[in-house]
Amino acid sequence: MDTPPITVAALYCFTRFEDCAALAGPLAEACAKAGIKGTLLLAPEGINGTIAGPAAGIEAMLGVIRALPGCARLEAKISHAEAMPFHRMKVRIKREIVTMGEPDIDPLDNGDYVEPGDWNALIAAPGTIVVDTRNDYEVAIGSFAGAIDPGTRTFRDFPAWFRANRETFGDSPRVAMFCTGGIRCEKATAFLKAEGVADVHHLRGGILKYLETVPPEESLWQGECFVFDERVAVGHDLQRGSFELCRACRMPVSEADRASPLYVEGESCPACHATRDDEQRAGYAERHRQAQLAEARGEVHIGAVRPRPVRG
Repeated sequence: MDTPPITVAALYCFTRFEDCAALAGPLAEACAKAGIKGTLLLAPEGINGTIAGPAAGIEAMLGVIRALPGCARLEAKISHAEAMPFHRMKVRIKREIVTMGEPDIDPLDNGDYVEPGDWNALIAAPGTIVVDTRNDYEVAIGSFAGAIDPGTRTFRDFPAWFRANRETFGDSPRVAMFCTGGIRCEKATAFLKAEGVADVHHLRGGILKYLETVPPEESLWQGECFVFDERVAVGHDLQRGSFELCRACRMPVSEADRASPLYVEGESCPACHATRDDEQRAGYAERHRQAQLAEARGEVHIGAVRPRPVRG
């Protein structure tokens, strides 16, 4: 099977940038030169993003990023797509590269990394508390068997959830946490350490690295993994999954959802139909119509897609 033509790189690195504004312009120029699209977030705590383009362009861009202060160790999760999953390139400066809202947390003081090949043994060991640090709509389409779902709508809700449930963890818990690409669980483990939990671990490279490297017959993963681009979800070997994206609420839509009378392509899905009025649904329908017309002309309708913030 031929490799799809578009290379997708999900990346992050916690480091300390003194002047993000000085880095943003050169990064945007380098992406344009390499034919890259996607999103890069810069903050005093590091860099985070997902970018896509030709293989040579991605390789060149990763070289540029690794030359940034403290980024030599940066690892990227590489996958492939038949079509470009982004419509533009954005380099943005933020307060945090993944928003937790805990300014005193040092993400460089995080828990122990666990390699994907060792993850099964850790989460199956008696006494290990496994926590999915992702949001509720992500957990709903796939997770590790037995993992705790905090039920959060955003990562900013995670600290409050932990503090409200601290007593359920016991006095000296062994905690294993995971997320999509590794970035949220790095920060979550740093948070738990600051809260007094010493024995805390996180999956290196996140679910994406696990699905890429652990054979399906040995995998403890159940379902699909939500990703923040037009692939919507991936499975083992990072193959595109069965979910699509509701263009109204940006939630993943399953095959069963698409069979519902509340699902109208480009307009509504069972998750959002009751929360949108007729005027809003008409607006979504028009946007979808314009996108289809642009596609028929071989063009890209930028307004048809509002990429989610990059998370990992």
